[in-house]
Amino acid sequence: MQSTAVLTTAAGYHGPPPWQWADLATSWTAEPVVLTLAVLLGGGYLLGVRALAKAGTRWQPTRTVAFLGGLLLWVWATCSGLGVYERILFTDRAVQVVLLLMLVPLFLALGAPISLLAEAASPVWRERILRALRSGPSKVLMFPAISTALLMAPPWLLYFTPWYEKSLSSGAWNIGLHVSLVLLGLAYFWPRLQIDPVGHEYPHLVGLFITFAEVIFDAGLGIVLIYGGHIVAEHYYVALDRPWGPSIAQDQTWGGNSLWVLGDLVGLPFICALVRRMIVQGREETAAVDAELDAQYEAAAAASTAAEGAGDGPAAAGAGEVGLRPWWLDDPNLKHRFGAES
Repeated sequence: MQSTAVLTTAAGYHGPPPWQWADLATSWTAEPVVLTLAVLLGGGYLLGVRALAKAGTRWQPTRTVAFLGGLLLWVWATCSGLGVYERILFTDRAVQVVLLLMLVPLFLALGAPISLLAEAASPVWRERILRALRSGPSKVLMFPAISTALLMAPPWLLYFTPWYEKSLSSGAWNIGLHVSLVLLGLAYFWPRLQIDPVGHEYPHLVGLFITFAEVIFDAGLGIVLIYGGHIVAEHYYVALDRPWGPSIAQDQTWGGNSLWVLGDLVGLPFICALVRRMIVQGREETAAVDAELDAQYEAAAAASTAAEGAGDGPAAAGAGEVGLRPWWLDDPNLKHRFGAES
């Protein structure tokens, strides 16, 4: 692994040499803020898992893998070849935006860090955390329309406001982009997956419909960048005077296609996670209903046995039969299917 050397030309270009696929694994740069956050968050997460293990509580290993994988992807997207060429190639930045806004937050949300924090905290702090999640601002932030806007709006604002060019010319703005995109993505995936506690639960089907709408928005942004005829940050790229690779217009075309295609492909893991969550939640609800019905059946059987033992005769037998009737025979939506009398 080595850092990419700086290429200087007579035309005035000062930057890395021509991009190659190998640069994704062999070229590296340091992004101190992301590296620091990754170390702190990863260390805190592992300490939480260790605390639960000492208390005898088992934490799902898949959640740990997902969270740590999200942190590693965050570091790779900003410190690997993507980070080296993020201010040189429009396509490189486009791929990075998709990863930071959609894939990294998805993995972090699948790790259920808030649940881990609540379970590992003391009862007093656990109650404070849950109270904060039930607060008015939390419910507003997690409202489907709000959280969806936090995912769909940033790419449009990035490419059609000064935000994009400032992220290229300013180190502080560039770091802010690396962090803000992940936070905005988390604001979307957290309430949609509902693995962590949320202020208000919404049907998972809402998340599926929103995902399809997000696909349309990705396609629309890609089409505008490809066929809109407007060069984003043209002054910056012209002044960069890159002597290798595609032209500025061709680079933006490739970047638009990357946003379009990768945005849709990255949405597939979310759909899979959402469907799996729906299945798991459905099984949990079914098990709870079955347990409640079994308890009612056992209570009715016990009451029938007690009544028969007391010698109440036919009335007791009749009460027992009513109490032991299958519940679906008395359900107004189902009894007609089994020929039950009204």
